[in-house]
Amino acid sequence: MAKEYGLSEATIYKWKNLYLPNQSTGLTGKEAADLRKENARLKEELEILKKAAAIFSRKT
Repeated sequence: MAKEYGLSEATIYKWKNLYLPNQSTGLTGKEAADLRKENARLKEELEILKKAAAIFSRKT
């Protein structure tokens, strides 16, 4: 298939891993990457809220 479309086998495997679900998690590579990105964003928001709570608790 790779030769037929002028693609490398590595590209085919990359696309497969990106768009087909992982058998152990049921997530596609893109879904897993999106979840990791969202998790990082939420952790950052949590740290900001913790700092804000500490600042407001000192002012009372």
